[in-house]
Amino acid sequence: MARIRYVQIRNFRSIKSLDWTPGPGINCLIGPGDAGKSTVLDAIEACLSPRRVITFADTDFYGLDITQPIEITVTLGELSDELKDIDLYGDYLRGFDEVVDVVDEPHSSLETVLSLQLKVDADLDPTWRLYSDRTAAMDPVRNLPWKARLELSPIRLGGHPNSNLSWARGSVLNKLSEERADMGAELVKAARDARSSFGEAAAAQLKSTLQAVTATAQYLGIPIGGEAKALLDVHSVSFAEGAISLHTAAGIPLRSLGTGSNRLLLAGLHRTAAARASVVLTDEVEYGLEPHRLTRLLHSLGSKEAPPPLQVFMTTHSPVVVRELSGIQLHVLRNLGTRHRAFEVGDTDDIQSTVRCDPEAFLAHTVYVCEGASEIGLLRGLDLYFTSNHGTSLLARGAAFVNAAGGSPELCLKRAAAIRKLGYTTVAFIDNDKPAAPADLEAFKQLGGIVATWPPGLALEDVLFRTFPAQTISEMIDWAVEEIGLERVNQTLTKAAGGKPTTIDEIREGFRILGEYSPDARALLGAAARTRKQGWFKSISKMEAIARQFLGPRWDTSPVFKALIDHLWQAPG
Repeated sequence: MARIRYVQIRNFRSIKSLDWTPGPGINCLIGPGDAGKSTVLDAIEACLSPRRVITFADTDFYGLDITQPIEITVTLGELSDELKDIDLYGDYLRGFDEVVDVVDEPHSSLETVLSLQLKVDADLDPTWRLYSDRTAAMDPVRNLPWKARLELSPIRLGGHPNSNLSWARGSVLNKLSEERADMGAELVKAARDARSSFGEAAAAQLKSTLQAVTATAQYLGIPIGGEAKALLDVHSVSFAEGAISLHTAAGIPLRSLGTGSNRLLLAGLHRTAAARASVVLTDEVEYGLEPHRLTRLLHSLGSKEAPPPLQVFMTTHSPVVVRELSGIQLHVLRNLGTRHRAFEVGDTDDIQSTVRCDPEAFLAHTVYVCEGASEIGLLRGLDLYFTSNHGTSLLARGAAFVNAAGGSPELCLKRAAAIRKLGYTTVAFIDNDKPAAPADLEAFKQLGGIVATWPPGLALEDVLFRTFPAQTISEMIDWAVEEIGLERVNQTLTKAAGGKPTTIDEIREGFRILGEYSPDARALLGAAARTRKQGWFKSISKMEAIARQFLGPRWDTSPVFKALIDHLWQAPG
């Protein structure tokens, strides 16, 4: 089965220029909306389509500039011996590998490939041709034979499912085997029987109309040979290959299945026909499928197999799909102004763990990589509060939160750098009680990353208890005692005091006497709240509740807190 090795798109819809080397198996395009993901699939389909008539309009030209022709070139490898025949295609055979891409001269160290090109000029008349640099000026242009183009034609899951569930030309059913139904005498007989049986039923149902027609014809002297009849027009009743379609055992056409079932069945059939099929395309692969059936579809397409049985091009906005695929099967499509680029997500540990744990990040505009669960809970809680009270939401602007799982700011910066290299606007949200290495911070900033951290020596909990007003501190203390228990609160206070027995009642008594929490008490509360593994708010849900109930309503009463939150909310999305 031929595989697409290289794709070049010029001046097609939203894409000015794209050069892409896809993988041999599943290639899932992800990224923000309007990046051109569906356009890439449409371009591949148009270039490899065996149809002789495809309609183009001025809106298909990049920027509506019809002076710059649309050019889509798809280079194919794993060619059959027939397509590598030097006598037939010698001037068009080219060489390819992932280092040099496509060169005009084949070489023993390179794979032999053929390039097919679709070109559309201002006259909107598309032309297809075999392409190589050495034959670019040849006239007339040469195309592949119809049979070869039909074998190379891509199949679009979700597109024209009815034709793929019948024996129509180009259907996947015709690729399963060489078997063909004899549609000669039997279909002619079926057409005749249909005309006869319909006439018998219609005679009773249309009796008055037929009598009126007969009487009028006789009155006007029009010879109809007796009484008029209602029969099927022989020219309107025709049976072609597409007339034979798949049905259930009960006789129900399979085209009546739901969208998801159709996709699943067709994916399985394409897998069976892999040796004879070409490329599979599917836009929004998750459409119509529950998560468990979506996983089955991906498995049917070969998501977990090596070598891959099919070459698949798909788009998705589903975290289920992202989580099920590996980083080398995911490609982030980016619009870089005058050119597009498809970044392979990759399979490094930092990336692959994010794919598994936070797949939503790869579907976002802006990614906030948080040092731990507390930072994620803080952002989620504030986002909920601000959405309800101020109408400003990070999530609504296309943000996603990634948990770097705590430990150190270096781990957070490393994961953030890996995501930033894929073109995402990336914010690293870290504590500053253990400062990150200046070199790591500078390297991340050089990539265009944004760092959000507290003043030197402070972690999130330190800021909450040292800088918020007394009322907010009292509310957080009461919440902690109720949620995690008095005993655990006192244990963490004693640990933070260096082993000196200390209780929350003592802290409260000091507040009652002074009417304020002393600096020492505030520092002790912050240290106790962030005690490793026993912290008061060390989970997404706990810190989310604190942020929504207590911090959001008074977020601007702490200058330190307000400054950082302003910084986080101003990150471009």
